[in-house]
Amino acid sequence: MEFRKTVESDIDRIMMIIKQAQLYFKQNGIDQWQDNYPNRQTFKQDIANGCSYVLEKEGKIIGTSVISFDEEVTYRNIYDGQWLSTGDSAVIHRLAVDSQYKGLGISSVIMKQAERMCAEKHIHSIKVDTHEENMPMQRLLEKNGFTYCGVIYLQNNSKRVAFEKII
Repeated sequence: MEFRKTVESDIDRIMMIIKQAQLYFKQNGIDQWQDNYPNRQTFKQDIANGCSYVLEKEGKIIGTSVISFDEEVTYRNIYDGQWLSTGDSAVIHRLAVDSQYKGLGISSVIMKQAERMCAEKHIHSIKVDTHEENMPMQRLLEKNGFTYCGVIYLQNNSKRVAFEKII
């Protein structure tokens, strides 16, 4: 498998994966990614910011994620808990895997790539947030050594549960 930066020609395939995730959320009553988000423009901006990545298997994109080392403004305030660390950290957003590859550990492979990137930059923390009803993501985070830290609110005031891993 190859983990690489996203290029604009990848967006159609990424959107297919995102649409699968959106349908899964809708079918399971999870109010996440339901209002035309993330969309093509979101991924174009992620590419421009240099933080969008894909995981390919035999030339086919099977997973996507944003791994950013910029400060996440919405993480400044955390409620009903606290972050494990206060220094620099990576942030993972928009992690999604092709539904044909779910249950095969693909998300964990992407998490390990984020850890590798952190090690290269001498950064010892990864932070993630997810919808409080997105139990598959919460199980993935716990399985990969993340600790529940509290609640954050997005810029649109949507509540998210927040996790951190010290590496």
